[in-house]
Amino acid sequence: MNEKKTVSIIGPGVMAEAFVAGLLRNQVVSPESIITSGPHLERVQQLHVKYGIIGYTDNAKAVEEADFVILAVKPQRLAAVLKGLKEKIRKDALVISIVAGTSIEVIQKGLNHQAVVRAMPNTPAQIGEGITVWTLSRECTDKHKVQAQEILKSFGEEVFVEEESYLDMATALSGTGPAYVFLFMEAMIDAGVHLGFPRRIAEKLVTQTVRGSVDYYAEKSGHPAQLRNEVTSPGGTSAEALYYLEKAGFRTAISRAVWAAYQRSQELGKGKSSQIAEKD
Repeated sequence: MNEKKTVSIIGPGVMAEAFVAGLLRNQVVSPESIITSGPHLERVQQLHVKYGIIGYTDNAKAVEEADFVILAVKPQRLAAVLKGLKEKIRKDALVISIVAGTSIEVIQKGLNHQAVVRAMPNTPAQIGEGITVWTLSRECTDKHKVQAQEILKSFGEEVFVEEESYLDMATALSGTGPAYVFLFMEAMIDAGVHLGFPRRIAEKLVTQTVRGSVDYYAEKSGHPAQLRNEVTSPGGTSAEALYYLEKAGFRTAISRAVWAAYQRSQELGKGKSSQIAEKD
């Protein structure tokens, strides 16, 4: 950004730190222009020491002079946070929410603030390799759109969509997506150990196989089915393995998992807590 702007991040968790690191790495703003706020003083001080940013435990104070307010709290804590920030944010400020399942309308009503961006980044954002799907309210200006894009690029790639309904879909596919990949990797590593590999070797083999396969796909730009066919010889080991995966319902399990995550995202948007959370 050419002009000096202040970014206030409410909820100093993992994704908030990813924002801080990305904004500084890409020189979007300077450390003294970033404020984080949360209930735990120890965490706020930790980020201050590590990045040289400003820290508060008072959310209202943290947003007083902010040009951009980023909401990075858990869905279960959002209602209380919105209540504490209502009418405390400058009218010309832009609010960016990365709270899963929470609509722009909920943020607008909770804050009594109209310029709102809703975004869904994913875990690789922590190293600048994420993908963020985002949209904005009708009250946002063209300038807001450009500014939001610049901020969200600090996470990695970004995709703007016109329809807010795509955000719940993105939550299920790309937002939760790394968990599917990590589970798949874990299963492959365990299978390698079962075969007899030392775990460190199994981890290296699986990690580079996944990384190399993704890079190969990006380079070839072909349909995944086409690339899969290239490594599947008739009657060979790949054919045998793929037959078993299909027989075990591999595709169906993934599809159902994504659908379940999508439904859960919609439930969170309606304020429904999980059974586990209700018991705590």
